[in-house]
Amino acid sequence: MSSRGEKQISILFPYYEDTVYKQLSPVACHDLGLDTLCSKLAQNPKEQALMMSIISNMTNDPRVAKYRQKVFVDVLNLPSMRKTIMDLLDHIMFLKDYGAMKKDADEKLGIWDLLHRMEEIDDYIKTVEAIRECLSGADIKSEGMISLRDYIDSIYNEACFAEMKKDISELKAQTSDIQSVTVGINLNSRFEATSLGLISVNNKQFKKSNVISNFTDAIVSRDKIHDGTDWNGDMHYHQVDKEGSNIGGKIEKLGAYMALQSAPFVDSRIRSSIVSVPENDGTESATFYLDKVVNKMLDITVKRLREIISKYVNIAIVNITKLIPEFMYYIRFAEFIENCMSKGMAFCEASIIEEQGNSGLRMDAKGLYNLKLATSLNKGDEVVDNDLVFDDEHTAYILTGANRGGKTTITQAVGILFVLAQGGIYVPCKEFRYVPVDSIFTHFPADEDKTLDLGRLGEECVRFKEIYKDATSDSLMLLNETFSTTSFEEGYYIACDSVKAIINKGIRTIYNTHMHKLAYDAGQINESSSKYKASSLVVKNEGANRSFKVEVAPPEGLSYARDIAEKYGVTFEMLTE
Repeated sequence: MSSRGEKQISILFPYYEDTVYKQLSPVACHDLGLDTLCSKLAQNPKEQALMMSIISNMTNDPRVAKYRQKVFVDVLNLPSMRKTIMDLLDHIMFLKDYGAMKKDADEKLGIWDLLHRMEEIDDYIKTVEAIRECLSGADIKSEGMISLRDYIDSIYNEACFAEMKKDISELKAQTSDIQSVTVGINLNSRFEATSLGLISVNNKQFKKSNVISNFTDAIVSRDKIHDGTDWNGDMHYHQVDKEGSNIGGKIEKLGAYMALQSAPFVDSRIRSSIVSVPENDGTESATFYLDKVVNKMLDITVKRLREIISKYVNIAIVNITKLIPEFMYYIRFAEFIENCMSKGMAFCEASIIEEQGNSGLRMDAKGLYNLKLATSLNKGDEVVDNDLVFDDEHTAYILTGANRGGKTTITQAVGILFVLAQGGIYVPCKEFRYVPVDSIFTHFPADEDKTLDLGRLGEECVRFKEIYKDATSDSLMLLNETFSTTSFEEGYYIACDSVKAIINKGIRTIYNTHMHKLAYDAGQINESSSKYKASSLVVKNEGANRSFKVEVAPPEGLSYARDIAEKYGVTFEMLTE
């Protein structure tokens, strides 16, 4: 059977030669709260890791985002298809982590391994048939799902698939009757085992009847020792080991030697004479020894198994296997979004901006909110949403506002929007239009143990330089209190130069800071760039209350020190209460 490896099929990664993917750093994933989000999507740690690996692998190729979005819409709108696929995945577990099919069906494999491989191929056949039936009856519209349906149809309709199905079916019919084996043991004058042989392969499990009953009765009654070895006239001894070839040790591994040594037949009519092989006690090799025994007995069957499995071992099972985590990705997100929408949270399908126009519009978000925060709320009406744009006049936002007013929340929310949109998932927004980013860079406060060598300011400078070097005009940069761990004068000087460099490169940025003067001086900073501009973004206050609403406006005060004082409770009012 020819391999289908030449044709790649994916509902998540469409093949375009010029598409470039960039992996978000673990730090960025954590700063964006993607680890928390993935824990909401799946309970299984492996599934969580799967979701993280997919969603953090970003490309700014708009074709990929559009492709994924349409697949997600199909998955979201067809809950019956989701259920069928999930039931299938639960049943065909080997496809999640297939292993045996990677090997060659060579002469070293015994009957048990060959039977296992036959079951894997049979599961592959069932999977193809189940996915085909599922997709053929679904109202799918996306290019990805239609391509998958066509691909599955092409597999199913090929003559080799029908031939494989027939061959495997016949093999299963031939081998499914193997339920037990009858083993003969030769003894010497000291009742020590000298050789082991196979008498028969049977289509029923042993019970206290027939051969076993005869054997037990023969041992119990001295007067009934059988004269000869051919029982019932149709069982023949097929010697496996030579005389004196340490047969005792092999029988011990099989569990049978215990029967010979401990005389279990004393009460044989109550106690079965079949000794079960206990688990995890070093006797697991018994099956492998039996493999050798049965191989000799079933030479024709084993040969037929090897021939058929060698013929089909290179089938394109890898392509079907790869679809399992891809389906899991879409299905888990669909379940999650459905649950959030049932609580009244707003979601929409993102729209890619094709033409930026004179303003250079690169994002227009209406009603955006932080999904990570929203999942901890009980109702959608508790969510505070905001509007925000990125264009030439608003390339870098210097975000200021009262402490605990939601600056970090809005900064994180924007990053999550791009991650979800480019992952093809509905976004937490009423309307979202955007130009995809090639990567997201974050600069949030570091842990104390990471700053011991360079000091906090030194560590921040090194990190910022690294992400600035890697960022492009297609990137998104999210800065949270960057350069605020030193004196105001030093922090302001470094921050001012950094923002100038950012707008010079045209990087979409939100710079969350307590340095209100930095926002006030946005006009002076803009003199360094002819095209891209920085602007002041403010979290509004409503008296003593926090509104968590933002707007483009001058900072509400120069009180950087006031905010710090409030944070640590050392204003005059707080100290003298």
